Amino acid sequence: MTDLNYLLTKDPTRFDLAPGQPTMKAVVTTGNGGYDKLDYRDVPIPKIRPGEVLLKVLAAGVNNTEINTRLGWYSSSVTSGTDDFSESDNSDGISDGGWNEVTPFPFVQGTDCCGELVEIADDHSLLNIGDRVIVRACMRLNGFDSVENIWMASDFDGAFAQYVRVPASEVFPVNCDWSDVELATIPCAYGTAENMVHRANVSATDRVLVTGASGGVGSAVVQLCKRRGAHVTAVTSQAKVTQVKGLGADVVVTRDTDLLAELGESSVNVIIDNVAGDGFNHLPKLMARGGRYASSGAIAGPIVTLDMRDFYLKDLTLIGCTAWDEPVFPNLVSYIERGEIKPLVDQTFELKEIAKAQQEFMKKTHFGNFVLVPPQE
Repeated sequence: MTDLNYLLTKDPTRFDLAPGQPTMKAVVTTGNGGYDKLDYRDVPIPKIRPGEVLLKVLAAGVNNTEINTRLGWYSSSVTSGTDDFSESDNSDGISDGGWNEVTPFPFVQGTDCCGELVEIADDHSLLNIGDRVIVRACMRLNGFDSVENIWMASDFDGAFAQYVRVPASEVFPVNCDWSDVELATIPCAYGTAENMVHRANVSATDRVLVTGASGGVGSAVVQLCKRRGAHVTAVTSQAKVTQVKGLGADVVVTRDTDLLAELGESSVNVIIDNVAGDGFNHLPKLMARGGRYASSGAIAGPIVTLDMRDFYLKDLTLIGCTAWDEPVFPNLVSYIERGEIKPLVDQTFELKEIAKAQQEFMKKTHFGNFVLVPPQE
């Protein structure tokens, strides 16, 4: 696998316009703060280098990560949940607020990309001009033997633009009848979900508890666990119980439920939890001996209490999941092409409406993904 360190080298003049230079529309995130930091404007079309391809962005999904990065929530100085953290908490900026500490402002966000391949720097037997592809947003910096990783749209320019350049190794053609908008819901949420399901080694013999089951990642986890044959108990809000049941969950409980009283001690052997916060404290007691807990997020708050006796006396395994393992993205493409998972689209917006889309996203009343569509000129 190609060393991807070069992607982190930022040219501070790359958004400057020269006379006669080909341009595109993009949303440039200029710093930590509010929606005023989302600058929709003309920038140069990226020039690709050896080993890269240029994609025309057909659709780009909206995720928590873009909002959290803009606000600086990933900083170790932040202890609140994502719903309680706002631009007013970060008026001066947070230097370590990105996924890999320093956020490379100004840059183009957009983690989810469905695109059309329009330029290839080198001969590549697996890719052709005109291919419709999705991008593996989590890139293993030094190959899959190392968990060092970088993310498109957190560490270098992403898909909130008409064009994006990416390493050829990170684009995957998909042959299916899904729309561009539907494919744009897959990379971040489903990649994150499949990575947790894969690392927790979920199988048909498992009883799995999924918290935050109506969110982008949680709803993907429900589907991905069910396709493996597991028994799934999903936790969601009262308003979304019916929709989560429609994903195939065997049992759906509301998030105000006393899970220990409802389900019983040692009742599940896998927990996939991106909520954390105060609700984490009782989760180890729900786990059977030898149980596995996987997480890639903490939307209710990153600081939790763990009774170490539950951890070691029950031989539990806690699995942190950020770097995607090698099978994850090829697995997702195969699931799509075989019709084993389905996309969840709530609303689409024009790229220039990004602030409106993120404002609607933060209301948390939607079920499914929001997707931005750039001008298709």
